[in-house]
Amino acid sequence: MPVLFVGHGSPQHAIGDNPWRRALQQLGTSLPKPRAIVCVSAHWNTKGTLVTDNARQRTIHDFGGFDDALYSIRYEPPGDPLLATEIVAALRQFGAHAHSDWGLDHGAWTALMPMFPAADVAVLQVSLDVSSTARAHLDIGAALRPLRERGVLLVGSGNVTHNLRDAFSRMQSGNTQTPDWAIRFDRAVESALRARDDDALLALWPSQDGMLAHPTPDHWWPVLHAYGATDERDAVAFPVQGFDFGSLSMRSVRWG
Repeated sequence: MPVLFVGHGSPQHAIGDNPWRRALQQLGTSLPKPRAIVCVSAHWNTKGTLVTDNARQRTIHDFGGFDDALYSIRYEPPGDPLLATEIVAALRQFGAHAHSDWGLDHGAWTALMPMFPAADVAVLQVSLDVSSTARAHLDIGAALRPLRERGVLLVGSGNVTHNLRDAFSRMQSGNTQTPDWAIRFDRAVESALRARDDDALLALWPSQDGMLAHPTPDHWWPVLHAYGATDERDAVAFPVQGFDFGSLSMRSVRWG
């Protein structure tokens, strides 16, 4: 199976007709149907690595201030407890544990719903361990790589640049020009991924542009997870590119 990193952006993109949702719909039609999906979302941050073992997922509306219609959405695919057990074993060196008290946060379901609208593919989430190093996040992705051979789609969901204070200020002022630091960081990520340069990728955060692009690393770590699940045989492509609210990169990446 391929590996994806999806720039999920605002939850509002999950409803209505907009270019970001259309792009993910198109990406979904280009994929083979997976046996299951394992998603690492920017919005599940934990101490230690957790893996959902729910028999069925529930929709988590972990946001505020959006259209009422957004809170009525339910995206509740099945889980896969047996696969969760296998993933916990594969991530034992990272102290992984199964966890039933979660579901799909908006980083997961807003990314997956346009691609797999029937919700008929089992979905699991792996959390982001906030105490892990950047290298460990990449290594967790590598530990999940063998699942691809069994038809499992691995998905990281975040944003290549994610400075909400800057994005909101641009939205409020009407100045949606993309700042130089966002362009530089976005291009540096593309360059490192094309070159398969682990060191260059890991050096991007923290850095001067990296701290502007990610005041906190939660939306950055899923890039590392996804990249770690790939190898030199995987061609890299960028099916979605562009900026929302001026500085929020919506770049998505496909390997394989």
